[in-house]
Amino acid sequence: MRDVVQDRATRRPGDRWRAGYATDPAATRGRLIPEPSSPTRSDFQRDRDRIVHSTAFRRLKHKTQVFVHHEGDHYRTRLTHTLEVSQIARALARALGLDEDLAEALALSHDLGHTCFGHTGEDALHACMAEHGGFDHNAQALRIVTRLERRYAEFDGLNLTWETLEGLVKHNGPLLDAAGHPAPRYRHSGIPAAILEYDAINHLELARFAGPEAQAAALADDIAYDAHDLDDGLRAGLFDLADLETVPFLRGLLDEIEARHPNLEPSRRIHELARRVITRFVEDLIVESERRLAALQPGNVEDIRGASSAVVAFSETIAAADAEIKTFLFARMYRNPEVMAVRAKANTIVTDLFAAFVADPRRMPQEWQAGLDGAGEGRLARRVADYIAGMTDTYAVLEHGKFFATTPSLHWRPADRGLPLAEA
Repeated sequence: MRDVVQDRATRRPGDRWRAGYATDPAATRGRLIPEPSSPTRSDFQRDRDRIVHSTAFRRLKHKTQVFVHHEGDHYRTRLTHTLEVSQIARALARALGLDEDLAEALALSHDLGHTCFGHTGEDALHACMAEHGGFDHNAQALRIVTRLERRYAEFDGLNLTWETLEGLVKHNGPLLDAAGHPAPRYRHSGIPAAILEYDAINHLELARFAGPEAQAAALADDIAYDAHDLDDGLRAGLFDLADLETVPFLRGLLDEIEARHPNLEPSRRIHELARRVITRFVEDLIVESERRLAALQPGNVEDIRGASSAVVAFSETIAAADAEIKTFLFARMYRNPEVMAVRAKANTIVTDLFAAFVADPRRMPQEWQAGLDGAGEGRLARRVADYIAGMTDTYAVLEHGKFFATTPSLHWRPADRGLPLAEA
């Protein structure tokens, strides 16, 4: 294998370059339903394009990241977050010599399974589905791209390549350990049934790592939401720059900004902080991943799948900084009393809708009622969960208003601290 550090140092930033250990679209394991190849696009490009044109992708525009969509024009939605993850994933893939199109496809699809109202909606549906296998947004994304999208004449879903499906399911690491037991994150709940059912017909090698593009997309997600949830939380007035001094990594960046740009206006300081978080994390990830690649010396992508640990990773120092930022955001943003009050109302909406549709499936649109005559309780519950999970925030509120005398108001007014409308 060529020396990855030297290769990166000698090529121009705009060059397309794929390392021997990258996932090669010409060697794809193919699609569950065979299709002719395209004369103009690689299979991974086609996967990316199908994801972008899917109904589930469009719905991300009106699905909550942290703040419900009507709270301000400048806060992230699932769609803007997804686009930011995609940009970072492509940058990482290019720097490491990976397939950029596959990394982008995985970044664009990673949140397709999220419900209305963000993690609140997922938690509510998981509770509603407790007796029927629970609800998992990663498994739901797999259901969407393999079953629920109904666009093509010859198959349900998007008929994506094996590599994209593998990366979608395993981007956070193997789901099984070497002994075949569930990985820690699934130890108590078990592997979601939707993943096991699909694996039975198209083996995704759940005990092995995903390819490097999926690993890059997963960490691009971490980088994006660390930086941009800090940005959104500051804009919303949930905390201020002085509060970030409690996080050593962020304190160092703020000191650096002050030394370079004394008395900078708050909106620019916030932006400088976010961009420095992204830059430090990305640069660290590239250096650490190249170190791991040099140690492993993979000849092809199968060597990476069979490795004992991830090859795309942060250094210990930046992994610790990532954990510190997440701890801060959890306490000061995700569990902020104002945010929690809105979350409680959103939980009521989802829980009410689930009960209403299970009690009378005829309340759902005709296409969602199809085939439910005589269906068991579990099948009905899963159909209702699929329907609710696909709702945008707006649609869920409107649906609730159809069946209940009062619908909780999700409106609150974040501070949006004086940041100019024209800020780029």
